[in-house]
Amino acid sequence: MQLFVRARELHTLEVTGLETVAQIKAHVAFLEGLTTEDKVVLLAGSPLQDEATLGQCGVEALATLEVVGRMLGVGKRKMDREHRMFQEK
Repeated sequence: MQLFVRARELHTLEVTGLETVAQIKAHVAFLEGLTTEDKVVLLAGSPLQDEATLGQCGVEALATLEVVGRMLGVGKRKMDREHRMFQEK
């Protein structure tokens, strides 16, 4: 089946559905010269687990996946802000 993957550029991939999300992420990283660290693959805005296959994730023909940088959670930012406030005292 054909699949679209958007990172810096839009890529068209031919897949079987048995590929893992990690394999797709690694392939796109290779094509664009990126690292896979701190990257997440999204389907319709929802993150996919690296060890899951495309079929297990419900990826269908002509779907578009997005490879984006992982966002820091609010908890991390709040801890950083509290840490800075503590240091200023």
